[in-house]
Amino acid sequence: MNSQNPKTSQLPVLRGGMVGMGMIFDETYAPFFEAAQDGLFDPATGPYKVALAGCATRTGSRGAAYRERRGLSEADFGNFAGDSAVEDLLGAGIDFLCVASPDDRHFSAARAALEAGRHVVIEKPSVLSLAELDELAALAKDRGVLAKVVYHKLLDPDHKKLRTLVHDGILSHVNNGYCSLLEPKSISGGQFASWITGRNPGTYVAVHYLKLIDYTFGGRLKSVACTGQRGLVGPKNGPTWDSTQLRLVYEYDSGREAAFDIHTSWVTPDNFPGYVEQEVQFRFDNGVWNGHSRKRGVELTVEGRTPHELKTTVNNHYNGSFLEPWGERSQRGYGIETIERFVREVAYVELGGPLENRPERLTAMADRHYNELAADRQVVAAVQSMEAILAKASAGEPNGIVEVNGPSGGLALWLPGKSEPEILYGAAV
Repeated sequence: MNSQNPKTSQLPVLRGGMVGMGMIFDETYAPFFEAAQDGLFDPATGPYKVALAGCATRTGSRGAAYRERRGLSEADFGNFAGDSAVEDLLGAGIDFLCVASPDDRHFSAARAALEAGRHVVIEKPSVLSLAELDELAALAKDRGVLAKVVYHKLLDPDHKKLRTLVHDGILSHVNNGYCSLLEPKSISGGQFASWITGRNPGTYVAVHYLKLIDYTFGGRLKSVACTGQRGLVGPKNGPTWDSTQLRLVYEYDSGREAAFDIHTSWVTPDNFPGYVEQEVQFRFDNGVWNGHSRKRGVELTVEGRTPHELKTTVNNHYNGSFLEPWGERSQRGYGIETIERFVREVAYVELGGPLENRPERLTAMADRHYNELAADRQVVAAVQSMEAILAKASAGEPNGIVEVNGPSGGLALWLPGKSEPEILYGAAV
């Protein structure tokens, strides 16, 4: 890995850093960095290289394993661990930071990077409260850098087609919607076991559909309600949730409303035929949209390997390894594409023209609502509301509902039997 390609060795290099090296890193970030190391090209920037310069994790074991697997030296790839890992990684001279740690650790890493003047991209959900979102958005603006969030499902070909039909007026006014996402027990009981206490699958995966709904249909979030089940991942009366049922109500410029229900679980049996069960239905004035991730036309059986090691229904859209017709091995999909889009945005800001025109380039790249942190307010409002409702339920006060931008404030949590709400966020959402 230390050898240089003479055609690319003199190109400018954008150095990235990684916080967290779990499943998402293996499936999306690692394939992107490994494919981009020999260079990317855009007419606005010319060719440039992208390097994964290091990582920050709690123990350093995953970083060490990656460095060994890739044959990298310490100079090529810094492996930082412990309480100061993020600061040490930032001090290693990176240009942008990718945050893919557990969701309740996103804020501190992103804040440190923005304070240091580094571009940041954060896996969903970006943060867990509007106060945190406000602070990060203000820091990004003050330091003159990009702050983005990854919602890779917006790049799913099916979801892009849905938005196209809505944008073009072919599907008119959404009335209601239902989204379901089920994951196997191996997710909650294995890969996530070290951080899952006190967490819920709604925050982890429902947020994809929150963004899909918010970005595709627009509108103003009016209320959030949520319930759920416990007893498998943790105690039946504890703070860790097996599944959640979330309901959002939106109002549109016409004065009409739409309700959306999002059901999520991470305790589906491990022998379930798909990696993830994802289903959506949206009803419009003049039509219906149905989508199902496991019914895209591919089923696989391999003796002794499916449905555990390999899955019976295969999602080749999100992320897949392929032998191309011309003999090259590749790994591609919309999960990888969304990270590449962020890096191309960073490249345009830093390499796309004279330094004196950088502010204009920064504004152009920041004004992209599909991934810009400052445009994520209603999604984070829904996440914060859901977490507050579930926390109250864990404490013996179930059936709460959050009113959004009502007379009491931006987020007002109402509980049965109480005459006054708890204000979660005072300013307008």
